[in-house]
Amino acid sequence: MSDDLHESLRDNVRILGDSLGRTIADDLGEGFVDRIEAIRGYAKSGRQGDVQSSRELIEYLRKLPDRDLLPVTRAFNQFLNLANIAEQHYRARYRRVEDYRPGSQPMLGELLTRARQAGHAPRKLVESLANMRVELVLTAHPTEVIRRTLIQKYDAIDECLSTIESSSDYPERASRARGRLEELISQAWHTDEIRHERPTPVDEAKWGFAVIENSLWQAVPAFHRDLDTLLLETAGERLPLDAAPIVFASWMGGDRDGNPNVTSRVTREVLLLGRWMAADLYLRDLEQLKAELSMWKSNSALRAEVGGVAEPYRELLKRLVQRVEATRDWAKAELDGRSFEGGPIIENSDQLYAPLLTCYRSLCDVGLDTIANGALLDTLRRVAIFGVTLTKLDIRQEASRHALVMEELTGALELGHYRDWSEEQRQAFLLAELESRRPLIPRRWECSAETREVLDTFRVIASEQSEALGTYIISMAAQPSDVLTVALLMKEVGGQVSLPIAPLFETLDDLNRAGDVIDRLLALPGYRALAGMTQEVMIGYSDSAKDAGQLAAAWAQYRAQERLVEVCRAHGVSLTLFHGRGGAVGRGGGPAHAAILSQPPGSVNGSLRVTEQGEMIRFKFGQPDIALRSMEIYACAVLEATLLPPPSPEPHWREEMDRLAAIAHRGYVSVVRENPDFVPYFRAVTPEGALGRLPLGSRPTKRRQDGGVETLRAIPWIFAWTQIRLMLPAWLGSGEAFCTRLEEEGGLETLREMRDQWPFFGTYLDMLEMLLAKADVAIASYYERRLVDEPALKALGEDLRERFTRLNEVLLTILDQEELLEQTPLIRQAIAVRNPYIDPLHGLQAELLQRNRDADGAISGELTRALMVTMAGIAAGLRNTR
Repeated sequence: MSDDLHESLRDNVRILGDSLGRTIADDLGEGFVDRIEAIRGYAKSGRQGDVQSSRELIEYLRKLPDRDLLPVTRAFNQFLNLANIAEQHYRARYRRVEDYRPGSQPMLGELLTRARQAGHAPRKLVESLANMRVELVLTAHPTEVIRRTLIQKYDAIDECLSTIESSSDYPERASRARGRLEELISQAWHTDEIRHERPTPVDEAKWGFAVIENSLWQAVPAFHRDLDTLLLETAGERLPLDAAPIVFASWMGGDRDGNPNVTSRVTREVLLLGRWMAADLYLRDLEQLKAELSMWKSNSALRAEVGGVAEPYRELLKRLVQRVEATRDWAKAELDGRSFEGGPIIENSDQLYAPLLTCYRSLCDVGLDTIANGALLDTLRRVAIFGVTLTKLDIRQEASRHALVMEELTGALELGHYRDWSEEQRQAFLLAELESRRPLIPRRWECSAETREVLDTFRVIASEQSEALGTYIISMAAQPSDVLTVALLMKEVGGQVSLPIAPLFETLDDLNRAGDVIDRLLALPGYRALAGMTQEVMIGYSDSAKDAGQLAAAWAQYRAQERLVEVCRAHGVSLTLFHGRGGAVGRGGGPAHAAILSQPPGSVNGSLRVTEQGEMIRFKFGQPDIALRSMEIYACAVLEATLLPPPSPEPHWREEMDRLAAIAHRGYVSVVRENPDFVPYFRAVTPEGALGRLPLGSRPTKRRQDGGVETLRAIPWIFAWTQIRLMLPAWLGSGEAFCTRLEEEGGLETLREMRDQWPFFGTYLDMLEMLLAKADVAIASYYERRLVDEPALKALGEDLRERFTRLNEVLLTILDQEELLEQTPLIRQAIAVRNPYIDPLHGLQAELLQRNRDADGAISGELTRALMVTMAGIAAGLRNTR
């Protein structure tokens, strides 16, 4: 491939852009399109170094009449979304999901060959894949700015591109596809891109289920077919029928941390929706199987089940269809609040899997393997992965909410005040109650509404089949008692269902203490009797980076994982690490393959849980071809990290990282927490104040509505800095750390050695390089000129830009490069192609923010909408390769 963007990608961008231009001309006239072209021309010339054009762009934008601001922002936003469709299409077609870096995405076949060469027997490869447990946890974090109705149109546009490309010999078919493309782009232009209301948690869950229905339902069996083919070639056998190397869980409707909209009633509704949709999807499969499995040859087991009928497979499937139909009707009745009068339903996966397995074994026994390994095998694979609930629903709640329950309870029972007890007193009390046979919670206890809601959540858990639920995650966990409290509440209210409990360590202090907390927890015999031989621990990325800065947080996360591996090994416990990664680099995001291989050796031992957040779900799993490649990347990375783990860091690398992290942390804290001008500057220069109006997700932008920046969630914190292209949370502090080392003898050599030989450090530098390439201090400076008046705040802005520039220079020195992304010119070019379309949105956003402030937030509804569209457009434009 050449250094230029691929010809097919260019062609598709042009096709989509031309169609959008015609649509806008039909709606608003050729004169308006000429205005858009003039704006784009100024932006393009400005990007090529013409300072006068940059000035003329700003002047032109500032002179636009109010009536033009919304359509102009919409035009650039739509073009950027269409460019993303073209790039997504290209990646699916050329199997390049994560980035354009040559050789960065190995295929499974190549990895299996390398594993064989490293001495792993074929049987070991099959066992490793069969026993692998990768859980991708779909979360509804508020980063998806595009409405679901537009996503559906964009998917249809992608299909049109496929049809056009595959119809070179069928001009009539290509012509119809172009007509449909024109229609869809017109539909998109005439659809409001900003939601008028925030989605509810149930809406978010429906969106997650739609990804399964529209993409993963096809991609999962295709992924397993590819695995089967590879293993047959490499090891001479298929993956076991019930193997589930990659499964899906969800937080949508279960994540109540800081989200008052997620209640026990919502959780119950989402669980029922999963049951209903799973039954509906399986019915489609079963009807197809009933139509296809018309053969009469069968084994004695199948005949014993159905008798001497002429078409035994159809008879068994007919009975199964009736039960699945009853299950769908039951779930609908429960959702509608009606009683269900139908027949027996499917309660668990085994009841669905067993009849299908009977059919499969019969076909194989009578020599019809080809038929057995067709559509029937696909359905068996789906049952193994999706069960009868589509996903396992995790529950997440903050530790303080559980402590409040115990405080109320001990007070009501006159046992004292739980909050005043020491950690040792709490542990002793909780362990004694865990062993006690009598109930602790009075039957008619009149508690507060907050406590009642926590208990009602545990009652929902008790009423479910265990396979419907995933892990109970405790955010802001700090002590063993936080875990014991959940175990006790589960015992008191949860009946027979006992979920794995994962403490979430998210701040710098919590990460540093994580190993000791788990060590003390696993040393408690009473807890070990409950937990058995496994322990799950969640590592927070977003909040630790916000708390300590990216470099210090990354090193703390690495060290915490090392310590947790060591502790669990010493206790003879199998550890599963749950990575709470976001999409943005500042939230621990980045290409999955590189991220997994940069973890400490032994931390990925065939098992891994990781969040897939917000819009990243659509980018990685929204279309079957891309979902297939994304699953292959995860399987590849986890298998490689398990069989061919990365090297342990050298002692002097550790010392180096300790120093770098300490310097970076001081640099970050000195600005974010200790400079009194920082919070006013953040509020003045970014659209943080307007973010609350953007109906992104069901969760409030702040944990507490009365606090300052410290209460702001990590996601809007990153989002606000990204909007002005300063990307501050992902780099602040790193420049001081690297500059200090470069000034010392041997510093540069050590940093380059770490870059070349230590995946953790090399991946960190790659992410930093990507981020600096997408940042733009000139744009940040423009926001400041337009929105900041106070000299002290302007001085802080200038200091931040100087820090950025120094980091840029020192990073190029470490990388031994003349410019950023020198080794990945396609990424550099992808960013460059988008910039002339993003720059006008920045100019318009700064203008609209100033008008909004001048009017004390009382600008017209149309201008408010224009401001929202600039945020959506900038987010879309900066999405490439993240």
